[in-house]
Amino acid sequence: MGVLRHIVCAMSGGVDSSVTALVLKRKGYNVTGVFMKNWDSLDEKGVCNSEKDCEDAYKVCQGLDIPFHQVSYVKEYWHEVFSKLLKEYERGRTPNPDILCNKHIKFNHFFQYAVNSLGADAMATGHYARTSQEDDEVFQQKRTAPLTTLFRDRFEIRRPVKLHQGADLVKDQTFFLSQISQDALRRTVFPLAGLTKDYVKKMAAEAGFQHVLRKKESMGICFIGERNFEDFILEYLEPKPGNFVSIVDGKIMGEHKGWFTLTLGQRARIGGQRDPWFVVDKDITTGEVFVGPTTNHPALFRDTLRTDRFHWITVDPPPELVRTQMMECHFRFLHQMPLMPCTVTLNMDGSVWIMLAQPMRALTPGQFAVLYRGDECLGSGKIVRLGPSEHTLQLGRDRARKVYSDTEYHSPEPAS
Repeated sequence: MGVLRHIVCAMSGGVDSSVTALVLKRKGYNVTGVFMKNWDSLDEKGVCNSEKDCEDAYKVCQGLDIPFHQVSYVKEYWHEVFSKLLKEYERGRTPNPDILCNKHIKFNHFFQYAVNSLGADAMATGHYARTSQEDDEVFQQKRTAPLTTLFRDRFEIRRPVKLHQGADLVKDQTFFLSQISQDALRRTVFPLAGLTKDYVKKMAAEAGFQHVLRKKESMGICFIGERNFEDFILEYLEPKPGNFVSIVDGKIMGEHKGWFTLTLGQRARIGGQRDPWFVVDKDITTGEVFVGPTTNHPALFRDTLRTDRFHWITVDPPPELVRTQMMECHFRFLHQMPLMPCTVTLNMDGSVWIMLAQPMRALTPGQFAVLYRGDECLGSGKIVRLGPSEHTLQLGRDRARKVYSDTEYHSPEPAS
């Protein structure tokens, strides 16, 4: 290997990051483990979860005989992630904190800390993903000062690093990495790229990492924990009661505590109803939340959406899209949901329209539209606008038929 390369490994106290450090150590790298604290949280027993995770990460580093550091980004997380989440909820949207955390905290602040403060040649995380470059290429990146000009030199020869799905498609986490910068990706390695989750657990067991193997897989929003989401969000946002309104006949069905406690597609808790009703739309100007009587009501299905300015992993949009303004690829807006064929149209402001091959349930403003071509994750954009629902389109067709039939009925008799 020549010079002993220094890699800073992000340690969470979980099995994936623990095995990541193990793999790097076995490959002969000079590894430093770093635990980052992003949120001050207590569980129902008053125990700080991050302290336990930090202790578990420290034990792994001790066992591997590698240096251990911890760093706090609680303030940065609050200002750059959580405050933005609250604003999105107030706008009636449903944001994704995991994607934002990777973009602003792990692959920005933490990355800068690893490279600039700890002098790392590269950073490593326990994500199930891979890049288009080999590890050796990562260490060939030259440290250059940021450009002072407004635009990149158009004659600069660039070979952007691409983001690809890992070997374990069930655990693939490129969805959560779809907003990270090209600069960070160039200096990042994903040691679990070619491994499956089952094999990672086997490696952890053989290495004696029993304390991380016993932990439950982290699911959901990290800072909420086991609490009810409505109770949690009402600690930060004032209740704004409004009515549940039937999308079928406009009847008031009940009352909610605030549109921001609800997201499209979820079951609405309405008292006195024998059958379940589901959130199909929201109007933040009136505070009304519209509900439908079945989980697959046509008001929940749409096939068109628009994003804000799209973030391309390779910085520039694919040449085909630039050339023709249209491109065929695949789409998802939830982690692990099946990929859906779609047509993408590029707008002048950098946003995109996405037309799906078939209507999809509960497309949600605030979530990220993530695009794929083959196993390559192209990037993502926040969903800011939805096309009409199947319910709205059907109402339009019914009205058009009625107008047409009325016109036919009242048309004068032809002259003899």
